[in-house]
Amino acid sequence: MTTVPPLAVGGERLRACLSQWPSGVAVVTTVDSAGVRRGFTATSFSALSMDPPLVLVCLDRGADCKPAFDTATAMAIHVLRDDQSPLARLFATKGHDKYDGLRTSPGLDGVPLLAGTLARIECALDRRIPAGDHVILVGLVRRARVFPGRPLVHHARAFHTLTGRPPREARNRPDDEHDGYDRHDEPGDGGEQGG
Repeated sequence: MTTVPPLAVGGERLRACLSQWPSGVAVVTTVDSAGVRRGFTATSFSALSMDPPLVLVCLDRGADCKPAFDTATAMAIHVLRDDQSPLARLFATKGHDKYDGLRTSPGLDGVPLLAGTLARIECALDRRIPAGDHVILVGLVRRARVFPGRPLVHHARAFHTLTGRPPREARNRPDDEHDGYDRHDEPGDGGEQGG
């Protein structure tokens, strides 16, 4: 077998090519060893296995939250709705508290759960695989929920929404109500607000 040396492809050209692949948008959350909430926006997310149930998400090695994911025991992947581009931008920005003013509920191992998302997958962090300038985080799925709405899509370096009516099975899911993990008690009011 003959091996052909790879052609040198500049980073900007590769980014332009890859930006033509439309993808969903997710926010991945965890807590660090001190209990501080951390997270990032991801478009590199995929199912990996159904048996056992595994998913993967890619984290930039330069991300502020990487040290937290290096030692975390769990993570939650939130598939964003089409009206959540501000949330995607918030978690994609470095150098600030991404949770300032954001209501969350505790999930698996205290991982913060975001309200109002299209789907949520809570995972035990199964392994971390170094891959170039990223780390592949593999999660063993422990809980998964689907909620009504339409997905946020990332294409050509911008957020988009899908047009048309969702497929019938997407409109008639059994998980159409947010569960107890989406309860948000406001300080002092004792009330419940779902998302």
